[in-house]
Amino acid sequence: MIVSSIIKVFIPAAAAFAIGILFAPILTHYLYKYKVWKKTAGKMALDGTPAVEFERLRTTFHTGTETNTPRMGGILIWATVVFVTFAIWLLARVIPTPFMVKLDFFSRSQTWVPLFTLVAGALVGFANDLLDIHPSGERGIRLRTRLLFVTLISSFIGWWFYVKLGVTAIGVPSDGTLYLGALIVPLFILVSLGLYAGGVIDGIDGLAGGVFGSAFMAYAGIAYFQNQINLAAFSATLAGAILAFLWFNIPPARFWMTETGTMGLTLTLAVIAFMTDTPGDGYGVAALPIIAFPLVVTVFSNVIQVASKRLRGKKVFRIAPLHHHFEAIGWPSYKVTMRYWIIGVVCAILGMTVALLK
Repeated sequence: MIVSSIIKVFIPAAAAFAIGILFAPILTHYLYKYKVWKKTAGKMALDGTPAVEFERLRTTFHTGTETNTPRMGGILIWATVVFVTFAIWLLARVIPTPFMVKLDFFSRSQTWVPLFTLVAGALVGFANDLLDIHPSGERGIRLRTRLLFVTLISSFIGWWFYVKLGVTAIGVPSDGTLYLGALIVPLFILVSLGLYAGGVIDGIDGLAGGVFGSAFMAYAGIAYFQNQINLAAFSATLAGAILAFLWFNIPPARFWMTETGTMGLTLTLAVIAFMTDTPGDGYGVAALPIIAFPLVVTVFSNVIQVASKRLRGKKVFRIAPLHHHFEAIGWPSYKVTMRYWIIGVVCAILGMTVALLK
């Protein structure tokens, strides 16, 4: 039983990596053919002022990359996951051998919600990326509109957790359970918005892929030990697809993840965290700030920077978010990326430990 469950988790993950590797050259061909990148470089700071320090970084260390590196690389991740999920589901019906039936992880109780979330977030992000590359120089969907979309999607999913799945509490390590009732819905919305804000970690080649990969691997392990094997297989499939993306995203990146990747992944991470909480008799939500620590740091560095500029009239960091601050003080981008990877793996291990405490 244990061996078959491990196979059910590992084979889809390996398939996602292999198919992603095979699909990437096709995607790359079309991204370059249709010049899927920003037509004009530049960025605004979080407070609406010109991002002077960011422009200095771009012209010093990343000359030309913003206007000749394709966006929408996140398509590779969610398209691969969708393909692997439904390919295995279809094969289990066309070739209903015990092995293929066992391998099928597409289930209403564990897979439908995170898969819907991944696709919904990815499609909204895709629309943003289309506007971002428009020759008119549009800078995507306005932030407040994107936040509204995230709120609407997460409101529906939070309602689903509360009404359909009966989730009314979150686990608290050592203290048991914190009952929230209907407040579980606004909590899920807040967590989703917070994780989505951390999506700006997609700012250095290889950075986002490594961070998201370790996070989803951690939740695959948590779900597995909770005997939520279908959810574990889905999370592992996501990790496999992310690693395929990372293969082509390490410096110099062949493409960037952008919103079609980060929006879907951050929202899905929130869903899986809640599904590995009380539904799995664990502490998936409590472990989230640890597992997603690089995302948390990214969000708080932005908050601190904006608050300091408004209240004190000066910055705390040379540039926010934090990974760009390290670049600004002289760290090579590859050093920032690799150290974030190390922190991400360590946090994933610590978070798994917390989530499985009994």
